[in-house]
Amino acid sequence: MMAFIFIFLFYPDRLGISFDYAGAPLSDRVYVRWAKTVLWLLLLAEILRIFYYVIIKPRSKGLIANIFTLTVPLLIVLILIEIVFMYVPQSHEGVLSKASQIWWDKYWQPVNSLNYRDKEPVADSDKIKVLVLGDSFAAGHGIENLDDRFSDILEKKLGSDKYVVYNLGISGSDTRDEAERLEKYPVKPDILILQYFPNDIERVAREGGLSLSGTEPYSDLKGPLNTVIKRFYLPNFIYWQLPHTAFSTFEDFVQKAYTDSTILASHFNDLNRIKQVADSAGAPMYTVFIPFLMQTEKSESYTKPVSDYLAQQGAHVISIAEEIDKIEPKDRVVGKNDGHAGPKVNHIMAEKVYNSIVSK
Repeated sequence: MMAFIFIFLFYPDRLGISFDYAGAPLSDRVYVRWAKTVLWLLLLAEILRIFYYVIIKPRSKGLIANIFTLTVPLLIVLILIEIVFMYVPQSHEGVLSKASQIWWDKYWQPVNSLNYRDKEPVADSDKIKVLVLGDSFAAGHGIENLDDRFSDILEKKLGSDKYVVYNLGISGSDTRDEAERLEKYPVKPDILILQYFPNDIERVAREGGLSLSGTEPYSDLKGPLNTVIKRFYLPNFIYWQLPHTAFSTFEDFVQKAYTDSTILASHFNDLNRIKQVADSAGAPMYTVFIPFLMQTEKSESYTKPVSDYLAQQGAHVISIAEEIDKIEPKDRVVGKNDGHAGPKVNHIMAEKVYNSIVSK
């Protein structure tokens, strides 16, 4: 019975089962981990029971007894450490690790009815409505305290008594997806802020024939080691602290994408859809460009066609590259395994956007 429960919890796919809950598969829900914890504790009790009746009570001696005496304490320690790491969160780009799924479950809150990490929208509010549109940088991937997220900082700077800032950030979103979500959003903007990152062109670039090179996560693991590291928390945590081959490289990809006139034309069409929503609502549009945080100069050169185009369309273009360069590299990102913008960069974004808004 215990073996079946073990397979059910750790290898559900072998039984044709998947756990479906809000946030899955990005989030590793705590109640699932509680069930795993109980199973481990029951297994520990069974190991100790067997050890007592097989080795201690009969006072067994010999090679087998010695092996049991050495391995059982080690096994107990490993299981206890495994239980501890079932509750250790660590933000990870792409939510690749078990620790990042724990992080997501703990910190990705609140989530409103539209699946945004934000408060519920109120269409008839008499406050000035500011919509922040973007991807994981806007959503605050890796940001534990929302007081450190740029949309929340901006609302406080503008004054929450007069302004309400709604966050329309979704991890993995690109410009076309952002346009579609903005068009469906129940609140029309009085001010629209588009957060832009160099990979926002990815979908149209792929449609234009470009492809990313790189290895898949866990592709360097073979045999039983692959399944152990992918499914168990302690080995998974150790694995992700080690260096790995980059899973994808954007440098060559974006360089080609932003110099291909056909791809750019399609990308501009998606940007136009966003600008049209702003124009139809009579809302000024601000675009804050987030560069690759360790390659700010290159990023700005890549995305210059987009910033120039948006400026020509009447959008206010905001660059934060110069300010980012003044921050120590380790303080630009949220963590070792996560290259998303840290609190210091989020505060810079909010400050620059705020200054741009109030100066108009």
